Amino acid sequence: MKATTELFNLSPLYTDLYQIAMGQAYLMDGTAEKPAVFDYFFRTIPFGGGYVIFAGLEPLLQSLENLQFEAEDLDYLRELGFQPDYLAFLKDFRFSGDVYSMKEGEVVFPLEPVIRVEGRLFEAQLVETLLLNLINYQSLVATKASRMRLAAGNRVLSDFGLRRAPAQGGLLAARAAIIGGFDSTSNLEAARLFGLEPAGTMAHSFIESHGEEFQAFMKFVEANPERAILLVDTYDTLRSGLPNAIRAGLEMKKKGLKLRGIRLDSGDLAYLSKKARALLDAAGLKEAKIVASNLLDEQVIRSLIEQEAPIDIFGVGTKLVTGVPDAALDGVYKLSVFDGQPRMKLSDNLTKTTLPGRKQVARFQDEQGLFMADAIQLTDEGLPERMFHPVEPGKSLDLRIYRDESLLEKVMAGGQRLKAEQSVSQIAAYTRQRLQQLPPEHKRFEFPHVYKVGLSQRLLTLRNELMEKYKEKFEGG
Repeated sequence: MKATTELFNLSPLYTDLYQIAMGQAYLMDGTAEKPAVFDYFFRTIPFGGGYVIFAGLEPLLQSLENLQFEAEDLDYLRELGFQPDYLAFLKDFRFSGDVYSMKEGEVVFPLEPVIRVEGRLFEAQLVETLLLNLINYQSLVATKASRMRLAAGNRVLSDFGLRRAPAQGGLLAARAAIIGGFDSTSNLEAARLFGLEPAGTMAHSFIESHGEEFQAFMKFVEANPERAILLVDTYDTLRSGLPNAIRAGLEMKKKGLKLRGIRLDSGDLAYLSKKARALLDAAGLKEAKIVASNLLDEQVIRSLIEQEAPIDIFGVGTKLVTGVPDAALDGVYKLSVFDGQPRMKLSDNLTKTTLPGRKQVARFQDEQGLFMADAIQLTDEGLPERMFHPVEPGKSLDLRIYRDESLLEKVMAGGQRLKAEQSVSQIAAYTRQRLQQLPPEHKRFEFPHVYKVGLSQRLLTLRNELMEKYKEKFEGG
């Protein structure tokens, strides 16, 4: 795997203007160096699903380690009118905070803090946009990919999404797809950077440029005998593409080579794949795989398998990298402690009221090791014996009969990571393990069972007390 330092050597200006503007105000009012704690969490599960796959931690940690203002950054801020004292402060800036996080690849749920950032107010605030940009998108794609993996079973999934991805986001989309359960990517740069399996076939233009389909197939396999997957729908799949691919495959066989497969990119994929399998087998090309592409997602893949379509490999592009139909994960980054005091954001809607204090998440499992519930608690309290529903008073769950594990661990101290970088394949293996521990009712596509996430008694009490305190203050004013 190639070092990815350059990829994540992002300027601190890779942020929103208001982060820089608030930083100058923090410096002027004397709060920039005071300690603060921020939480990253999300409120809504995309795709009508029952879980989210957390992805993007490794790129985030690398970005934080490399974060510094270069001379050209400061020159630009000077042009925007930021003050000399502030620019001098930024010149010496390095991220020196602590980061606590769940493991990348973890199965996560709404409201629970997935990442906790502790540091000086200025630095903890500055990294908000960077964190949200890296985590929200990759978690969205990893979650989408995991749903396709559930639909595809053991069949091969390959990321074909670079041309439809949000510019260089295609690199991170390929990474996230593997974490979510894909096997390979057509994105050669992502394969090089992250140690992924590259995969691909051929374009219609190659066939069109040769005029005659069989000749095009032979030219391609002569140049790429180990990558002989032939695209058969340029002119007519059953009357031209398949017969010519079979003819090419038989020519290869005479030379001791193998036709690796054919690719279907349009039409009725279930019908065409059945016809193709029958024709390939009849010609003695049973080893040739069938690849299918063209606007696939988890629903289409599931439908094709239910129709017993003999497709071996699914190439998925647009709907993977764009997160159709949701397009974004609604992850947010909120202040929970400032200068030693708990903080929270109020809302008329209790679900949008944030949770104060430094928090840990305890996951409880049954005797079979299946996930049962997650309890959000304060870091300085013991393991809760009961958790309470965040928004429905009176609902609670006795936790004493379940086994527990703490999910947030310290991954960065003083701006330096504490553990060696995890490879994408290692993270993907962890995702597979954790999804196996998630009960099936949370993984179904239609009306998945809502996973239980609750608050410890102390956290619930703290939240309610602060809400009352703020309300009294406003009413008294």
